[in-house]
Amino acid sequence: MSKLIAFTYSFLILIQSFNIGLEDLSKLNALLDHAEYHKVMYGDNFYQFLAEHYGDAKDNHENEHEEHKGLPFKDAQHICSHFSTPFINPNIVFNFTYQEFIEIPFNFHYEDSFTNFEKSSVFQPPKQA
Repeated sequence: MSKLIAFTYSFLILIQSFNIGLEDLSKLNALLDHAEYHKVMYGDNFYQFLAEHYGDAKDNHENEHEEHKGLPFKDAQHICSHFSTPFINPNIVFNFTYQEFIEIPFNFHYEDSFTNFEKSSVFQPPKQA
């Protein structure tokens, strides 16, 4: 049972990593309709259609149709890329200055506290169990 739960969670994390939202799923019908349009008008197969709209030929074909705005997976707002800059200015110079040690006067004095308000033996825990 625990293996099934682990597999289910792993699959859920995998699906979520694709960043597919409900809005994209609702636009799948528009994708299929536009693919059919390309098949009829240009004779493109589905692979060529995907290359023109999502692949290498995307820049050349982007502004030819008005229907491109309604296709799924076009918004890349959820993709966040951060560039790592491991190599920064290698000419960093640290100027260490030696400062003489200044002795701090000892100003802490501890005294054992003593009180006359000790509890009498009536309020002490029992001595024998």
